[in-house]
Amino acid sequence: MNQIFGLIGFPLGHSFSKGYFDKKFSSEGIRNTAYENFSLEDIKQFPGLIAANPRLVGLNVTIPYKELVIPYLNEIDMEAAEIAAVNTIKFVRTSGKVKLTGYNTDIIGFKKSLLKFWDNRDKKAIILGSGGASKSVLYVLNALGVEVVVVSRSKAGKGFINYSDLSPGLIEENKLIINTTPLGMYPHIEEAPDIPYEYISSNHFLFDLIYNPDETKFLKMGRMKGAHILNGLNMLVEQAEKSWEIWNS
Repeated sequence: MNQIFGLIGFPLGHSFSKGYFDKKFSSEGIRNTAYENFSLEDIKQFPGLIAANPRLVGLNVTIPYKELVIPYLNEIDMEAAEIAAVNTIKFVRTSGKVKLTGYNTDIIGFKKSLLKFWDNRDKKAIILGSGGASKSVLYVLNALGVEVVVVSRSKAGKGFINYSDLSPGLIEENKLIINTTPLGMYPHIEEAPDIPYEYISSNHFLFDLIYNPDETKFLKMGRMKGAHILNGLNMLVEQAEKSWEIWNS
């Protein structure tokens, strides 16, 4: 095996990345290449992972390390630096040394998926969650000129509200609602963001970045109210292909 790519995060039972890349390598005849899951209980294990795997040439990064991995990198792409979240790492090995550069392919993945799904009329949106994935979503919506409210359990200040502040009026005004939290992710499929679903209508668009299960409880509740719904699978494909492009550039 000449080169290894992989995914870091914790836990990784929910991830489809390995299956996606294994299928890609097989179908496209990409030989001497593997994609592995590297479950890290603590980001402090990251340097040891690098040292122990000299054939590693690229990594994807998922929850909860998109922000925590940044201090371990040598360089960071401008967009990733602006949002302070990394989901792709490129390795360049020369003279026995390794240079790690961070990128964020969630940006292009989310944007492509969103614009296929959402009619972009009202220019108002609610983002559920304020972690690394939320930052990518906020970056894209800001670039599209969308007025955004971020719902967070941990952050306060301008542009942030608590879940208890989600009034009927806010739900009715903001037709696009995006879940960036892990609530509802396998195996905790009975969980969902605590929002007033009774005010969701057929005019709403609910986008969940989760792709396992196919339909989260968040999306199911939206579908039952007639809303347009989309999971994160297409976003995963788009960001994965962008990662592959970066690793091979």
